[in-house]
Amino acid sequence: MISVLLVGNGNVATHLHNAFLQADEVNVTQISSRKLNHVPEADITIIAVSDDAIAEISSKINNSFVVHTSGGCAINELKNHTQKGVFYMLQTFSKDKKVDFSEVPFCLEAQNQKDLQLLEKLAKSIGTKIFTIDSKQRKALHVAAVFVNNFTNHLYKIGNDICKEHKVPFEILQPLIEETAHKINTLPPEKAQTGPAIRNDMVTIKNHLDLLNCNQEIIYKILTKSIQNGH
Repeated sequence: MISVLLVGNGNVATHLHNAFLQADEVNVTQISSRKLNHVPEADITIIAVSDDAIAEISSKINNSFVVHTSGGCAINELKNHTQKGVFYMLQTFSKDKKVDFSEVPFCLEAQNQKDLQLLEKLAKSIGTKIFTIDSKQRKALHVAAVFVNNFTNHLYKIGNDICKEHKVPFEILQPLIEETAHKINTLPPEKAQTGPAIRNDMVTIKNHLDLLNCNQEIIYKILTKSIQNGH
């Protein structure tokens, strides 16, 4: 049995808590980051808070093994004086959307092999995709994740805005969105690229630009140039 203390009550902490409650080999306790006057002992203390709060909160915890869940923070941003580690799940978490942890990559880091094995055992209690990733690799992975997730979702918003403006149902685009995502399961992204930019179809590109507002036009031009330069 692994005892786990979760510090935090945001999206990540909520989903982790629910998952650990279903794991037979995990005994989990959750506390708010505002209530650190009494911190229960645990085999692993997981700090699941915003990046800018990790240093301050970890400095107040004396438990034997403390980890954070951030993709953007290095292991040494933990300021506890005991063993440190990282328990990062590369996924987007929303409180009202259930997460299938069997499909979530766990990116783990620890200062010694014993602690790494403990993190692996914990990750395997709720998931299957386990990776050992150091702080430098995780930083790069986090930037890549912003491109494929956050920026892509913003492009969905722009597409939705254009559809609304011209009274076209956004749902018409959903099969295309899904096919684009599925395609990279069998093709590398550079091979899956289609559209007017890669074809250098200047007539279509000009027609598109004429339809867009100033902000949309800037983004369209930047992405078009990036696609063309990349090929």
